[in-house]
Amino acid sequence: QVQLVESGGGLVQPGGSLRLSCAASGFTFRTYPMSWHRQAPGKERELVAAMNNVGSTPSYADSVKGRFTISRDGAKNTVYLQMNSLEPDDTAVYYCKLSTGRDYWGQGTQVTVSS
Repeated sequence: QVQLVESGGGLVQPGGSLRLSCAASGFTFRTYPMSWHRQAPGKERELVAAMNNVGSTPSYADSVKGRFTISRDGAKNTVYLQMNSLEPDDTAVYYCKLSTGRDYWGQGTQVTVSS
């Protein structure tokens, strides 16, 4: 049974940093694409960063390039999103997603950027 559990969200001031974690279980972690998405109030869910498998080249939304970094730890079955230089527009619920031919989503973690 696939499980994705996000953690690491919270309240941070503009310019601050957070690291989100997504602990995965129930599938062969190294094999499948995983990604981070976010959804702000009143907006559609959008792709933030993606990584096809452990060690592959990541891709990012233009709005977060140079500020966010996605990484995967095969030993810990965990995907991370390091977020630096956070801005109020980064405020959203962040979700990790596993794509195996069908999509699996975590429960989401709230990130609020505010002074």
